[in-house]
Amino acid sequence: MIYLYHKFIAYPLYNGFIYLFDVIPWLDAGMAVILFTIIIKLILFPLAKKSIVTQLMMKKIEPELKLIREKFKGDNQKQASETLVLYRKYGVNPFSSFLLILIQLPILIALYSIFYSYGLPEVKLDLLYSFVQAPVINMHFLGILDIAKSSVILAILASISQYYQIKLSVPTPPPRKDGEKPNFQEEMARSMGTNMKYIFPIMVFFLSYKFSAALPLYWTVSNLFMIGQELFVKRKLEKKINGVSVL
Repeated sequence: MIYLYHKFIAYPLYNGFIYLFDVIPWLDAGMAVILFTIIIKLILFPLAKKSIVTQLMMKKIEPELKLIREKFKGDNQKQASETLVLYRKYGVNPFSSFLLILIQLPILIALYSIFYSYGLPEVKLDLLYSFVQAPVINMHFLGILDIAKSSVILAILASISQYYQIKLSVPTPPPRKDGEKPNFQEEMARSMGTNMKYIFPIMVFFLSYKFSAALPLYWTVSNLFMIGQELFVKRKLEKKINGVSVL
């Protein structure tokens, strides 16, 4: 499994990153991180778009899901079967978001390897493909910031951008109305949403500050791209989705 990860994910991404310096010699390491991040996000855009559409559809069918839970309260098997029928009716795949996460996780680990484990500006010659030449890498982003070192500014930016990205993509359920009985699923979603919104950005800050500034730069650009992507897709598709019953 580790062999496959390195052969098909880590090494290709490493070579792709280094190849940018061959194609665009004047790039510094910071600009290369930004460009590389955008390229990866564009490649993953179809999956991300599907995930956003699923979120919108789940929001649309939430009243019907609530009716199913109330109608078949105590009958988990019937709830599950009726929920699947509802998902098929609207063409919803609730696991599309998990698929995106599963794909992005090894990529994130590989990028960590590129920016930290493999080391920069040193180039691992034994990892390069035959058509990739070893460049001399300028580590000073825009001639100002040495991204080989940690940066508290970029760590803060990574943390803030992560907060807004989570706030936009993982909205917490509305608070319970007076007299409304607590629902386990909604309470769990509310708790997870709160933890992700506040705890994860703090973790991002400490992880970003611990390692070289290349990592929080990637994290910041990635979050900003995802925020823009989310707003763009929602604006384009929300009216269409709300106007039809099936995708």
